[in-house]
Amino acid sequence: MAAALQGAPVNTLDIDIVYSRSEQNIARLMAALTELEAVFRTDPRRLVPNESHLRSTGHKLLQTKHGLLDVLATIEESTSYDDLLPDSTVLEVAGVLVRVLSLERLIEVKAKLTRPKDRAMLFLLQATLDEKRRAP
Repeated sequence: MAAALQGAPVNTLDIDIVYSRSEQNIARLMAALTELEAVFRTDPRRLVPNESHLRSTGHKLLQTKHGLLDVLATIEESTSYDDLLPDSTVLEVAGVLVRVLSLERLIEVKAKLTRPKDRAMLFLLQATLDEKRRAP
């Protein structure tokens, strides 16, 4: 989603978020996940995430009433929300301010992944970044 919001011609089937694990933010995220009717998508029992899950460092792969949502405490080896702040930018989307990874940082993250879809996206991300740099 960060790539698309910054002009890259990409589609995604899910939204990934990296979140702050502060107590205040965990409470806000828990309220949002409840409103979204989030459940773990790989669990046949339709297990609902709780605050303990959100305090952990793992990835929470969720299904919501609006689609797929990957809730990530960290990315790469152990890069946290706070670590990513310097490499992010704030965009306005439908009147709401949204913090997203910069194209430069997104390219770094994708370059470390081995899935074919991530590798293929690298070319589009780099081309988009090159275009933005050339624009007046």
